[in-house]
Amino acid sequence: MALPEFKIAQLRHFVWVAELKGFHTAAEKACRTQPAISLSIRDLENKLSTILFEKRNAKTSNTELTPFGQYFLPKAKELIAHHDNVAQDMALMSEHKTGHLRLASVPSIACRMLPELLSKFIADVPELHISFYDDNSEAVLRKVEKQQVDIGIASLPHGHEHADITFTPIWEDQLGVVCREDHPFAEMTELHWKELRKQRLIRNGTSRLLEDTEAEPLLSDSQFLISNMLSLIAMLEEGLGITTLPWFAFPKNNSKLRFIPLTTPKIVRHIGIVQLKNKSLSPAAEALANFILKNTNQKKTSDLNPE
Repeated sequence: MALPEFKIAQLRHFVWVAELKGFHTAAEKACRTQPAISLSIRDLENKLSTILFEKRNAKTSNTELTPFGQYFLPKAKELIAHHDNVAQDMALMSEHKTGHLRLASVPSIACRMLPELLSKFIADVPELHISFYDDNSEAVLRKVEKQQVDIGIASLPHGHEHADITFTPIWEDQLGVVCREDHPFAEMTELHWKELRKQRLIRNGTSRLLEDTEAEPLLSDSQFLISNMLSLIAMLEEGLGITTLPWFAFPKNNSKLRFIPLTTPKIVRHIGIVQLKNKSLSPAAEALANFILKNTNQKKTSDLNPE
């Protein structure tokens, strides 16, 4: 059976018609005529031997996907993204650039460690292009597994199933309780997890560190879930409740909040470089990984003063 050979332009036209809900708006985006877009879509449908869009309904001006079109849409986007990544890399090479590095990191390291590290690293490779993404550990791991980034900086979840990932530990920090400066906990030097149970708790992306510990009941006790760090800090500053955070995730120089180490149980988070197993890194990615390992003082929370 002969496989269809897709043209990237046709895939783009298909995605634009689907997302913009019309051939006219897609034609404007593509700087083409509407008949040209219709012909492009028709040729793509011929290659697939099926239609992608429902017949126009006189009652609506929107263009709707067929069930096959709905299935094909994410596939087309994936092909376009892969093509664009390759094209971008090759364009940089052809312009005598040193390459394109894609890096993902958890926000705490992105804020505390990476600005200084990347500033020093880029000084030796001023032509290197870097795409940087910050997200929680699970999202970073998924980006590495899907090869959307070259390397990631994250922690591995307890009992993780990421068999294709190698992990090189670099940093570690301890979990603590974060509350407003006028909270009764603010003057304490350490806390037991049971002392938190009568408080209004806010769960966040790092709360998974409580799983499989004696403090796991705090997860079900939590009244709120806030995944965005900026929103979380704003809610804490307003006195909405308290939360648990690793030390590196605690905002530096924040005078409104306090960090109190959680000592029972003592939960330590290990953060490091994650990459695909049995897959070579690009020269730029390998250089950055080696640079981070060479230039990082492996700090622990026990070495830091929360004040």
